Amino acid sequence: MTRVFVSGCYDIIHAGHVQFFREARALGDHLTVCFASTEVLWFHKQRKSSLPDEHKRALIAGLKMVDDVVVGTGLEEGIDFREHFLRLRPDVLAVTEDDKHEASKRALCAEVGARYVVMAKTPPEFPPISTTEIVRWIRAPQQAPLRVDFAGGWLDVPRFARAGGFIVNCAISPTVSLRDWPYHQNAGLGGSGAWALINGRDGVTSELDLGVGWQDPAVINESGLCVWRSGPRPELEVKTDGALLRGRIALFWTGKQHSTPAVVNQTRDYDAIERAGRTARDAVWANNFEGLAGGVRQSYAVQRAEGMDPLPGDPAAPVDAALAACRPHAWKYCGGGFGGYAAYLFADSAGRDVACALPGFRPVEPFVK
Repeated sequence: MTRVFVSGCYDIIHAGHVQFFREARALGDHLTVCFASTEVLWFHKQRKSSLPDEHKRALIAGLKMVDDVVVGTGLEEGIDFREHFLRLRPDVLAVTEDDKHEASKRALCAEVGARYVVMAKTPPEFPPISTTEIVRWIRAPQQAPLRVDFAGGWLDVPRFARAGGFIVNCAISPTVSLRDWPYHQNAGLGGSGAWALINGRDGVTSELDLGVGWQDPAVINESGLCVWRSGPRPELEVKTDGALLRGRIALFWTGKQHSTPAVVNQTRDYDAIERAGRTARDAVWANNFEGLAGGVRQSYAVQRAEGMDPLPGDPAAPVDAALAACRPHAWKYCGGGFGGYAAYLFADSAGRDVACALPGFRPVEPFVK
């Protein structure tokens, strides 16, 4: 009989593990699987075990290709199974191509005359997944907010960031989920950050890997009305519940999708962007709605100077008497590109509610967790 031995954390058994066990079993007539004990998992990974050891043993033992299961309790890195290996004296130790402990495992094999066999990578039967990815998926929220940015946008992009600058934004409801997305897509509301979060990914890292700004996933993950310091990564200065905005925010759909990449490299007034961010930041600290609206107006002036079309309410746009009667206080495009949604602030909820009876407008509220 040829006895094969494999070891690993095997904290959350998935199809990749089953495929590896099956291929390892084909190297002989008997397969022993060793998994890291709860103590070992914490010692080396600083992670709690997904199941008590006795439950995990029963689960692995129930797989038809597994003949025996042992629990690794040694604290030597990569070889928590030394005691079992020397006792069982298997014929083969099977490892994957990316095993990080080859030297010590080969030495252990030499002690009992076992073959050290590196299993060649075979095409996965299912899309590959790791235990870390599974844990992130389990921990991912079922729903997430989107966001509106009020001032300071672009200063969250590492290559445009300014020391001493501020970005002010607010998470909004209704929220979105994998099954329900009650907004237009590609709309300037940080949908990519929300999508990453509810799929269990680190949204900030995902956005930075793309070379874009971090404000979307930062506020979506944090929620609330937030002030961030400009820089290469998010640094939260203050978070509030956004109470001064309740009943006062509406979104207007411009009728065309938002595109930031199209305008990334155009010339823009970063001094004016920074001033708008500071105006909005000071208003949040003072809980001052009028000051925040002032920062929004400054931001919109920058957008207009960049060539964005005038929004309804702007004297440069066709006169809309119905909207004028609602007395919108300030407005700007959401995000850094043309199109998508625009955020409107109203002096009171009555004006906001009347505006939201007009085509293209919808109410939203600050979201805080």
